[in-house]
Amino acid sequence: MATVILVALVLLLLVGMLYLHDVRQTQHTILRNYPVVGHVRYFAETWGEYMRQYQYLPDWVERPFNRLERAWVYRSAKGVSNLVSFGSEVMPVFAFRNAPFPVLDEEKSGFPGKTIGIAHGPGACERPFVGKSFFNISGMSYGALSHAAVSALSRGAKIGGIWMATGEGGLAPYHLEGGCDVIMQIGTAKYGVRDEHGNLSEAKLREVAAHENVRMFEVKLAQGAKPGKGGILPGAKVTAEIAAIRGIPAGKDSISPNRHTDIANVRELGAFVARVRRVTGRPVGVKFVVGQPGFLDTWFADCVANPEGCPDYVQVDGGEGGTGAAPAPLADYVGLPITQALPLVAEARARHGLNERIRIVASGKLVTPDKVAWALCMGADFVSSARGFMFSLGCIQAMKCGSGKCPTGVTAADPKLIRGLDPLDKAVRVARYAERIREEVEIIAHACGLRHPGEFRPEHVTAIERGVSGFRSAGA
Repeated sequence: MATVILVALVLLLLVGMLYLHDVRQTQHTILRNYPVVGHVRYFAETWGEYMRQYQYLPDWVERPFNRLERAWVYRSAKGVSNLVSFGSEVMPVFAFRNAPFPVLDEEKSGFPGKTIGIAHGPGACERPFVGKSFFNISGMSYGALSHAAVSALSRGAKIGGIWMATGEGGLAPYHLEGGCDVIMQIGTAKYGVRDEHGNLSEAKLREVAAHENVRMFEVKLAQGAKPGKGGILPGAKVTAEIAAIRGIPAGKDSISPNRHTDIANVRELGAFVARVRRVTGRPVGVKFVVGQPGFLDTWFADCVANPEGCPDYVQVDGGEGGTGAAPAPLADYVGLPITQALPLVAEARARHGLNERIRIVASGKLVTPDKVAWALCMGADFVSSARGFMFSLGCIQAMKCGSGKCPTGVTAADPKLIRGLDPLDKAVRVARYAERIREEVEIIAHACGLRHPGEFRPEHVTAIERGVSGFRSAGA
């Protein structure tokens, strides 16, 4: 009996020590939020590779991101090797055309960067922006993300030399905390730059533009998660702080109009772009989801005829985008996927002679080097990711983003869950992920005989299983 009691006391002591270790460490959010029991997840994750030989689901069947994709991001963010052995598990639907004589180390050069905005002529802005990284953080609002997550992204973006977009929720102090380059997004509700009636406020535009780190503004027509519907933030997430930033009542559902009430056609869109650029002095872009291809020719033709309203960049979001809470029919069935949308936009831009005037930013599940390199081949000047950077923060794809109960604190509203996410630790992971993407895209470019990823063209990639995923290639 005494032995049993002694063993029980030793076990309790060990569990207590493990509990204290878990709540004090900062590297693993799950362990901070779920001490002791959280080790079950890491055990299953570690040994799953071996157990799946017998009964578990294969690595490539999960949705919306499979285990192979998530594991690549996790390892990259942690600085762990991504080398594979015994061949690839991937069944690719496209392949890059490697050169017989790849580029030597001494022949390589870094991505030279690209200027967004023009300094002279119709549609000029006071402060064009040079994007130095081809991979950046797409828009995610404070409120949809926790303050700790936004802070980590801002700090990580600064370390990694990339930009981050605010999402439609407005500019929060946490976006500025790290000192990175910021894109201020203007959604259909004009959060953060609206007057008391919900209209665009030029005074608030100037206030936002006064921040040195705010480099560009982005007019959001639609996002891939819910084209045709505005943003949705449950009332439980609308704290007093978030309400003040957005200019809305606290505690009530924050639902944006399904479009800008003052933009109903391309001429009004051009006038809105010109107005924001005139007030802020910054480059102005437009984020949208491709639906009707004819719209592209109408829009770009208007840009040629009325250059003062031409956007400095467009962000093409695929219909498979998904960081925001969205009705299932819109998330599942509305909007062209990036694999079809991006080539259409790039071809339309070229037809109208706007290649040097309008930059293209691509987004929509482009979270691994192969997808990013493909987008650059198809005509994108830059690529932005939201969910990829959420994974770098520790997101485990729990599918609870809209509930406020995210177990990793990334999209949580509960302070106890947010506490588990340490912004300083996760900032380093954000930067590592961005750097690994750039490194491995460069590896693909060098294999194709290119000095840097800015030299990618459609002929450098080819479809090998057309019809499976919709990836297009001029070289097919």
